[in-house]
Amino acid sequence: MTGSILIVDDDPVQRRLLEAAVTRFGYTATVVDGGAAALDVLDGPSAREVSVVILDLVMPGLDGIGVLKAMRERDINVPTIVQTAQGGIETVVSAMRHGAFDFVVKPASPDRLQASIANALKVEAVEGEVKRTSRRRGGLLTFKDMVTHSPAMDRVIRLGQKAAASNIPILIEGESGVGKELVARAIQGSGDRRSKPFVTVNCGAIPDNLVESILFGHEKGSFTGATDKHTGKFVEAHSGTLFLDEIGDLPLDVQVKLLRAVQDGEVDPVGGRSTVRVDIRLISATHRNLLQQVKDGKFREDLFYRLNVYPIFVPPLRDRRDDIPYLVTHFMEKVAPADPRHRLQGISAAALAVLQAYDWPGNIRQLENAVFRASVLCEGDVLTTEDFPQIRAQVEGTVNLDANGVLPSASAPLDTEPRDEEALHGEGGLRGEGVLATEPDPPARLQPRFGTLRALDERGNVRALADVELEMIKLAIDHYNGQMSEVARRLGIGRSTLYRKLKEYGIDPETGRVDRLAS
Repeated sequence: MTGSILIVDDDPVQRRLLEAAVTRFGYTATVVDGGAAALDVLDGPSAREVSVVILDLVMPGLDGIGVLKAMRERDINVPTIVQTAQGGIETVVSAMRHGAFDFVVKPASPDRLQASIANALKVEAVEGEVKRTSRRRGGLLTFKDMVTHSPAMDRVIRLGQKAAASNIPILIEGESGVGKELVARAIQGSGDRRSKPFVTVNCGAIPDNLVESILFGHEKGSFTGATDKHTGKFVEAHSGTLFLDEIGDLPLDVQVKLLRAVQDGEVDPVGGRSTVRVDIRLISATHRNLLQQVKDGKFREDLFYRLNVYPIFVPPLRDRRDDIPYLVTHFMEKVAPADPRHRLQGISAAALAVLQAYDWPGNIRQLENAVFRASVLCEGDVLTTEDFPQIRAQVEGTVNLDANGVLPSASAPLDTEPRDEEALHGEGGLRGEGVLATEPDPPARLQPRFGTLRALDERGNVRALADVELEMIKLAIDHYNGQMSEVARRLGIGRSTLYRKLKEYGIDPETGRVDRLAS
């Protein structure tokens, strides 16, 4: 039976309308009036009953983006449909980047809302099966299991393999979602402690008043609510590996005790009368610039140098686009066992070109979510650009959306004969996965249609800012029929600035034509 739909909105009228609509659709509704109340439900005993969240973005106190951030930090993976009256592209991008499943603009039609809820429930059901399948597979991770063919990742793998042969502290740096924990697990799975515990702690998701207790443990009765003795993560990881994610979020007072634990191999449980010896391999990770944190007085310098003995930087996905085809195939394959009635044959060349043209601010985590959702909701047997509407909207005009060819999924049989000259060709492999993928031709680039600008040049490099600015000015002059006041207003600059730029680019203000530059 489907669980309840959690409605989060500070407007009582909107809450009543949504509750009535959800009830009419046949679901049970749980209604709260703000972000903090929503987290109380998602953290409480009835959290398992919540199948979908309908979340207003603009609320006093903890707003919708704040709720999405908190959900991700606490590893709460309930599909979330965000809604707001302010439907700008920046709002959509921000919400999707922080893990929103779908986006509706108020007032959403009943049909649109019902379809969004149905899609969210379908994805949630398949996602649960994927997690169960992954748990059954189990096993250790090594660097051979990392899905990458990018030269940018070769250095990461080399450094990780060397690190696995020692017990020195490691600091893994990189943006959120690049796979820092995967690298940490590969190091652990390739070293002498591979059969020992691997304990993870997200330092940014722990309330400040509980960090010390969770890391180092506490004795029964040592503080209000301490009804039992707790060993702490350091003791749990004894003889194995402790992975401290987002270590830059640790409070300064806890950093002092962490320094001692790293230096002496001893921890002091809260309320304890004696220290506890621990033998751990410490791997830390952060998306922050810790050196800048040290300069700002937010991170202890002595602890920084203790942790930064062996740094490994994991590059963002936009710097290793060669990995995208293989990651897409891998993520499609993860969905296949959980949804055997819907076997995808692959992804179209145009859709793959769209994915490779996007910058992925949320990195691999965002790509996995996008492919997972598209795979579950796709009505055909091949993923197309229509299955990635938000991403397509942001890159349209920079890639060829009419390209032919299909990148097969790993679960689909590969043809042994070439299809045609425009079809994708060659054979590649997911490293350590034992499944085949094809390597696509470089995505074809089109000249932009009217109303769009090319972000990349013919070689796939980002165009110079001056070139894009000139093109934007010419487009605006053409679009507003040479009305310079309107052109300046729409470009967000003063008339004098516009005329100065026209002079720099050799554009005649009267005709809007370029005198000395090719138009």
